[in-house]
Amino acid sequence: QVKLVESGGGLVQAGGSLRLSCAASGRTFSRDAMGWFRQVPGKERESVAAISGSGRSTYYADSVKGRFTISRDNAKSTVFLQMNSLKPEDTAVYYCAADPTRSYYSVSYYWPEYDYWGQGTQVTVSS
Repeated sequence: QVKLVESGGGLVQAGGSLRLSCAASGRTFSRDAMGWFRQVPGKERESVAAISGSGRSTYYADSVKGRFTISRDNAKSTVFLQMNSLKPEDTAVYYCAADPTRSYYSVSYYWPEYDYWGQGTQVTVSS
């Protein structure tokens, strides 16, 4: 059974940091592009960051550039999202996703292209 399990969410004050983790199991994810997305009730899902299977290519939404860092540990089938200088507008449910169809060195920010999804973890940033 393919599973992506996010962890690390929680409540933090503005300016604080959180580190999200996404543990993958059930198949080999080491060559998949992986992404983090977020969604607020009533709004569209938006891309946050993505990383290629090789780890050499990354994408960041303009709203998080310079504050968030995506990384991966293929040996542990885990993807991370380090979030610093958090803002109240970062409050959302954060989802991890895998895109097995992308080439090893490329990355996509387009969420419909991702095939596997986790259940999400809530991040709340208080002002």
